[in-house]
Amino acid sequence: MTAYLGTLIGLAVAFALGTAIGFERQWRQRNAGLRTNVLVAVGAAAFADLGLRVNGAEGATRIIAYVVSGIGFLGAGVILKDGASIRGLNTAATLWCSAAVGAFAGAGLEAEAVTVTGFILAGNTLLRPLVNWLNRRPLAGGATEAQYQVHAVCDRDDVSAVRDLLDEVLTQASYPVREVEALSESEDQVELAAILVPTTAEPAELDHVVRILLGSTLVRSATWTVSTTV
Repeated sequence: MTAYLGTLIGLAVAFALGTAIGFERQWRQRNAGLRTNVLVAVGAAAFADLGLRVNGAEGATRIIAYVVSGIGFLGAGVILKDGASIRGLNTAATLWCSAAVGAFAGAGLEAEAVTVTGFILAGNTLLRPLVNWLNRRPLAGGATEAQYQVHAVCDRDDVSAVRDLLDEVLTQASYPVREVEALSESEDQVELAAILVPTTAEPAELDHVVRILLGSTLVRSATWTVSTTV
């Protein structure tokens, strides 16, 4: 009976803490919300408690190891790649943390489970203003490893020559080109983009490359852009 009460307490703590984590996720309309986080926490607690009851601390350790790897597969299911962007990483990490909370509760470490829950909620709430501030900062090309593109607009008949020109000018500037692709086409013009190998770059050097391209009679216009790497 004493062992059963221990199991009941562990599951109840996992349920309550999973509810706290899931409520915050549900409030923000994430894919893995209230019920998912509760079930992950309770399931991890149940498995940890089962291992503890059957084979003591060694059994709980083995079960928890399998829970950690199993939650990895569940988290992978909520990660979505949409073009160049990836969504669901934070949701997957939260599920992983919910499993940790459940494992603590199932192993009889309720105080530690509450502590971990506090850190999870702090990570998902208190850090949001900092994340928003960082995301709104202008991208500093000279200090950030990023993907750079040098654009050149030319006549359709000059595409091959401008491709060679882009490669030649960027090679001389010590910026290796990963590929050159056509971004847009019209009846008489084509916009080419030379995608550089992800690295850091000096804006002044890329401005010089653009000036060289503009000095060619084959190029109608030229510029460069930078975006973060995935």
